[in-house]
Amino acid sequence: MIIHSDETADIPTPSGMMRMHVFRPAIAGRFPGIVLFSEIYQVTAPIRRLAAMMAGQGYVVAVPEVYHEYEPAGTVLAYDKPGTDRGNFLKFEKPVAGYDHDARAALDWLAANPHCTASLATMGVCLGGHLAFRAALDPRVRAAVCFYATDIHSATLGQGKCDDTLARVGEMRGEALMVWGRQDPHVPFEGRQMIRAAMEKAGTCYEWHEFNAQHAFLRDEGHRFDAALFLQCMGMARDFLARTLHVSA
Repeated sequence: MIIHSDETADIPTPSGMMRMHVFRPAIAGRFPGIVLFSEIYQVTAPIRRLAAMMAGQGYVVAVPEVYHEYEPAGTVLAYDKPGTDRGNFLKFEKPVAGYDHDARAALDWLAANPHCTASLATMGVCLGGHLAFRAALDPRVRAAVCFYATDIHSATLGQGKCDDTLARVGEMRGEALMVWGRQDPHVPFEGRQMIRAAMEKAGTCYEWHEFNAQHAFLRDEGHRFDAALFLQCMGMARDFLARTLHVSA
């Protein structure tokens, strides 16, 4: 499916204007919406390609700049040590309430978008996997696709490194697709088990997949990229969203 991939929307949040990058089918019609949360580097080329892939399957995809309070609109952090250090610093500098306000604003905008059916999902990788999971505590979210979500098990997201995401998992009304790399040092076996146990205790509806892969195995730049696994995971996400959002597969 041909898409539009050069649109942006600057939307208000309690902490200032937030730029979202919008990817959507070029054909006429209304489509389910996905808020796609990036890793710590914001809207990089790999994130744009991921958004384009999802949009091309019949979704309106909105990708917010997660550090809009701290960086000028359009800022992309590099995949190098200074970029990593800055992204990690901001991950813990930003209050959890700021992440929550941003997610709510993004969902509000997407639900009201004339190209969207208001059938909503979240998706994310790394930091964005956690943000997608947390955003799915909003009852409007019918599905969450979370790849190697960091800091959920340790409850260390945001300022003060003391989030309540896992404690609130019982609020999730939609279904979650959780995907992990077994060689990911950021989410060890014990952490993954903690998350799964909490989801079981809460009665969460979910799918759980673990692969022999490293952290960031979906990022199509760098030595950790697994192309075969990327394609497999995109197929899983496509089927999951088609089922949960009632889109023809």
